[in-house]
Amino acid sequence: MTTSIVVATDGSPAATAAVRWAADDAARRRSPVRIVHVVERWPYGIAAFSPADWQDAMADAGERVLTEAAKAAAERRPDIDVTTELVGGTPAEALRERAASAVELVIGNRGLGGFAEALLGSAVLRLAGHVPGAVVVVRTEEGGPRDEVVVGVDDSPECEPALGFAFEQARLRECALRALHAWQVPLHAFTPEPVRDLSGERREQQRMLADRLTPWRDRFPEVEIVSEVTYAHPVSALRDASAQADLLVVGSRGLGAVGSAVLGSVSRDVLHHARCPVAVVRS
Repeated sequence: MTTSIVVATDGSPAATAAVRWAADDAARRRSPVRIVHVVERWPYGIAAFSPADWQDAMADAGERVLTEAAKAAAERRPDIDVTTELVGGTPAEALRERAASAVELVIGNRGLGGFAEALLGSAVLRLAGHVPGAVVVVRTEEGGPRDEVVVGVDDSPECEPALGFAFEQARLRECALRALHAWQVPLHAFTPEPVRDLSGERREQQRMLADRLTPWRDRFPEVEIVSEVTYAHPVSALRDASAQADLLVVGSRGLGAVGSAVLGSVSRDVLHHARCPVAVVRS
């Protein structure tokens, strides 16, 4: 399996933060980094309507963006192998193609012009659902290390890839892993009867989380695990946990706490409001 890292850049501050994050992770993994800049096609798709030198000008600008990005990566981690690539097309298609053979794709949460919407909007969800590795979305702000990775856990087999990625990140960073399961009683469970005692359901959720983590404890005995079961909406629980994390990891599909909603409104809310980088890992 390849361990290369692909990172997208458009020269924006968030993209530069993504390049630095990718450089750090490459150093931890001892992996090469490929920095990609996508030059979008002339919007009308008709050569006669495009200025004669438009494509050359965009290519020249793209090469300058790549040069600056490579410089930022080298300054961050001089010991890593960095290559650059200028490619034409749409960001989502070009990045999905290149990420197909990479362990992860790293992008900024904001960009220049249409790049921001292309990445943070529906394209991120399409990439997360089709890229075999992880899609890591990096915010511009960089705080100090918090020495913790957070992973959202539910009771479905689809969250296993997210657990694997999170445990590997915690091992590489030599930090603790917080396994967070957020749950709520379904609305239809409420009846006019007296308030239900949820202690039994809470114990069941705690047993589920312990069972889910057991094989991973055996595979990663060096990782300190903090198990947390909370009665809350998954977005608010994950958002709050991200404030003290270096990375938040969620799955792309599943049930319950993280579930299929991660690629819908929950995913958008987490990506917009998390206070640390977010990795969405394909199930």
